[in-house]
Amino acid sequence: MSQSKFNCFNSIVRKMSIHDQSILNYFDHGSINASAASLITKVKPFRAQYRTVRNIEFFLFKRSTLHI
Repeated sequence: MSQSKFNCFNSIVRKMSIHDQSILNYFDHGSINASAASLITKVKPFRAQYRTVRNIEFFLFKRSTLHI
């Protein structure tokens, strides 16, 4: 996977590549382990931020300038 300018995306990509088998196991069998549950709890608030965002590029720009 390619590197993004935004550290939050890079962090999520790293986590997903480390735990890819656990994530796929959840979708295949409906079971999770502690590391997959931890990843899910970290992704949920991140997804909640995008629910009302219309212009994602502008949102990411503002987020990167405000939270350095």
